[in-house]
Amino acid sequence: MDQTIQQQIETYLSHLDGLIRRGKELRTTLIENPADGSVLMATRRWQEDCGATVNQLSGGSKAHWLARAFSQAFLKRSSDGSAAQGAAPAEIVQQLLAVLEQAANTLSHVSKDTLVSATNDAPAPHRFDFVHNAEIRPVLEGAYADGQSAFDKGDFQLALVTYCGILEAIITDALEHKGLAALFDSGAPAQKISEWSFETRLAVAEKAGLIRGSAARLTEVARSYRDRMNEKGEAIPEGIVSERDARRTGQVLHVIMRDLDPGR
Repeated sequence: MDQTIQQQIETYLSHLDGLIRRGKELRTTLIENPADGSVLMATRRWQEDCGATVNQLSGGSKAHWLARAFSQAFLKRSSDGSAAQGAAPAEIVQQLLAVLEQAANTLSHVSKDTLVSATNDAPAPHRFDFVHNAEIRPVLEGAYADGQSAFDKGDFQLALVTYCGILEAIITDALEHKGLAALFDSGAPAQKISEWSFETRLAVAEKAGLIRGSAARLTEVARSYRDRMNEKGEAIPEGIVSERDARRTGQVLHVIMRDLDPGR
């Protein structure tokens, strides 16, 4: 097998193994303390990490078996196997663990020919079909791929700046589609939306109900991402951006994409 492909597989397997270990620890803790707020919060963060990994492995396709299995893991099963509501957190974790283990098992047995064929046959991603401005959709797709690539290479500053740029673009698109007049009741400034700060766009979008509260998870480094770009919009080597900063920004991006496109 080609070394690059093998390295990619090994990277994903290592990441899946880490998620599985975290999940097992959370499951044990949830069984002992099912109402512990801090444990439930850690579980939600783990689920977001799982979702981001599943999205990558499934190529962003909701029709992919892994994406479907991930979604179904949040449902409680009745005795006849049909879906029901109200699955306990520990049960959801257990079902997600089964999905991750199945993904790891499939990935560990994949051949080069299978991987290349799946890549060539897969349709072009359509992650940003929810964006109203059709002209920027391919730009966002390219930026998304660049951000993922930068993160995988360990260039966390470039990954963070890219993720934040995508965030600002899709939120701005949603705000502009809503219309400035309709945003005044949500605390919108009188200036044009293009003149608002990144923080203001996030705040108004949340107050207007376009997004939920996930933006609160952005670190200060992410919120000031514009200061890490030159006049050409390129990342500049200033300060330190950690893997945690970049990863969390990517997670927030995925959540807000779901907010703006409920059908994802």
